[in-house]
Amino acid sequence: MDLIQRPRRLRGSENLRKMVRETRMDKSSLIYPLFVKEGTGIEEEIPSMEGQFRYSVDRLPFELERLQNAGVNSIMLFGIPDHKDEVGSGAYDPNGIVQKALREAKKQFPDMYYITDVCMCEYTSHGHCGVLCGHDVNNDATLELLAKTAVSHVEAGADMVAPSDMMDGRVRAIREALDANGHYGAPIMSYAVKYASAFYGPFRDAAGSAPSFGDRKSYQMDFHNRREGMKEALTDVEEGADIIMVKPAMSYLDMVSEVSKAVNVPVATYSVSGEYAMVKAAAKMGWIDEERIMCEMAVSAYRAGAQIYLTYYAKELAKCMDEGRIG
Repeated sequence: MDLIQRPRRLRGSENLRKMVRETRMDKSSLIYPLFVKEGTGIEEEIPSMEGQFRYSVDRLPFELERLQNAGVNSIMLFGIPDHKDEVGSGAYDPNGIVQKALREAKKQFPDMYYITDVCMCEYTSHGHCGVLCGHDVNNDATLELLAKTAVSHVEAGADMVAPSDMMDGRVRAIREALDANGHYGAPIMSYAVKYASAFYGPFRDAAGSAPSFGDRKSYQMDFHNRREGMKEALTDVEEGADIIMVKPAMSYLDMVSEVSKAVNVPVATYSVSGEYAMVKAAAKMGWIDEERIMCEMAVSAYRAGAQIYLTYYAKELAKCMDEGRIG
């Protein structure tokens, strides 16, 4: 049967059912972003994100064990390939870095929940999120590659895919490709309301994904706009998104609130690298209480209407929840 809307996708496992509960704040709602790269024996700290690391596939299980011990069972994988080209072929290579990481992670920690970022920027030689036509990103030509990437991730073991590219029509293209390959139960978490933000700076350092020319304002949203964000969210739900994400979190909680009232799917928000780096830097100077700030930021996201929180502080927040300092 040709169905775009399949509410049962979000009921397929205990981890996922807990993740999308409509009212709660507990460890099951946390997602931890993880960077994996080619090579062996690598566990290198990211200079602009103190306490965050890039891992080779052989070192990844050690971090997964730490996460599992903390009670954080959901991760978002970002890949850092050795080879980049004009069309980002490493993104959809069956032996790409994310695909290899998924197979190893699933083998060693099968009960964890694996979400993958679907985008081209880490894999293209020019750093933009799609195929270029001159100096412009060709929206429709990019859709096919995003769909191929999503299918390859699911076939390597991803439980959910999360397109972050901001191409028009990407959710429908991915949904149709997943369904055509029999992956009806694989959910899509769409970075639907993603603003062109200065808060992404440290991530681009972490992932090596800064554009080599220009910027991403022709596909990521103008941060002055509210109605545009609502249009993006509603459009992605119509195209088959199972979860809607607002990104960044801290400066966009008004959008978290409005989107959560407008859509009939769970809402996530991503506390991005710049938010994390600012807290770390201020705490290092002794200007703020890092733990209290971290907890306040998390509570504000849930209070605004988020049900899922992506954060580099996932392990620390889980500990605070265990100890009753947040919940």
